[in-house]
Formats: sequence, structure tokens, C-alpha cells
Amino acid sequence: MNTFANKTVIITGASRGIGAATARAFAAEQANVILTARSGDALDTLSNELGPKTIACAGDIADPAFCEKLASIAIERFGAIDILINNAAALHPIAHMADADVQAWSDLIDVNVKGVYFAMRAVLPQMINQSDGTILTISSGAAHNPLEGWSAYCASKAAAAMLTHNLYLEYASAGIRAMGLSPGTVATQMQRDIKASGINPISKLDWSDHIPPEWPARTILWMCGPVRDDIAGLEISLRDENIRKKVGLI
Repeated sequence: MNTFANKTVIITGASRGIGAATARAFAAEQANVILTARSGDALDTLSNELGPKTIACAGDIADPAFCEKLASIAIERFGAIDILINNAAALHPIAHMADADVQAWSDLIDVNVKGVYFAMRAVLPQMINQSDGTILTISSGAAHNPLEGWSAYCASKAAAAMLTHNLYLEYASAGIRAMGLSPGTVATQMQRDIKASGINPISKLDWSDHIPPEWPARTILWMCGPVRDDIAGLEISLRDENIRKKVGLI
């Protein structure tokens, strides 16, 4: 039996990288997939690739009204919201704290923290009503360790991780599974931007040091599958070889 057939999944930051790979993984399992990001053309291309059970909805998750619209579209089209993947994240500004552009710093917090919260808040009523739902937020080692030049990103990922903990505390009893995935360094555009910055040890890594985006995508499927009740409330690290073995990556 297909675990995800006709389940409805919302994926933020779905236009490229981990988000696009995750969309392909869920679509291959015959899920209903709602793609969102600010890049409308890229979303339309991916939606056309994945077929009629996929909807592209371009917009800004830092806008709470847009997040409410996403939830409404999911319910109107598919009747439910089963899974939310909070993947969208900004990286810039990469700069020392005294030099960082104030507006860029604020804009990153809008996406990486407020966007995560707004998306959670938008899907919760439907999930609570059906006494079932999985909300998975992409975390990072930066949530737990400071890195030079990354004050905004580190602070935002720490905040997003705490939102996951709070969500589990407040709604586990209502059937909501909150969890996080720290994927490690992944071969996406973000790593190209980090490389170009030349700041902190992450920028010194070779491209071959990064895992492909399909690895976190497969891990997300595993986390949202039958094992989901056992790992609810936890942050899973893809740096852990035991996790890679359980997912079937090595």
C-alpha cells in the first residue's frame, strides 16, 4: 500500500534544491503536492513536469495572508492538509554583525522565522480538525552552532527549531507530529553562494563534500512515513550514518 497516495503535501521553497527534489519524491508516491516559492516560472515548470496532482502557487510565505491562501487552496482542491514541509529559507546577508545590511537581516528573519510560523499556523486548524498532521521543518547545524558571518541565518534557524519544539509541546496531544531535519551541507545554489562568500569553514568545502538534494528528499519521505510517530518531536540529523542506513542512502 502506498503511504502517500492521495495525501496532500504543501512544500515551501519548492522551486529548486531540496524543495524541488522533495516535490518530485512525493509526486512519485502519488501524493497531491502544492508547490510554493516566489519564483513563479520555476514553479510552473516543475508543476507541469509532475502532473495534474500538483499545484503551483507563487507567493511570499512571509505574508500570513498568503499562507492562509495556501491552506485554503489545499482544502478546496484536495479536502485536507496532511503534511507541511517548511523548507523555504534565505541565507543573505553573509556579513559580520556590525557590517550586515539591516534591511536584509530583517528580511531573512521574515522568511526563515515568520514564514515558518505563518505556514504552521495556517495549516494547524485543518490538521487539528482531522486529528492528524505532520509538520516537518528543515533545520541546520547553524541552529545549534554559531558561524562567522551568519548571525541572521544562525539566529533564524535556532528560532525555527524552537518553533518545532513548541509545536510538539502544544499540539502532539491533538495528533500533530512536529519534527525537524538537519540535512548537513547539500549541493544546492545555497552552497554556491556560501562558497562565493569566502567566510567561515563551510565556504572552504569542495562541491564533492556536499550530499545531493535527493538524499534529504528521501529522508523526508522516510520521516513522514510509518516511522513518523516514533520520531515526532525530534530533530533528525542526516550527518548520522545510522539515519542514512535506515533511509537506505548507504
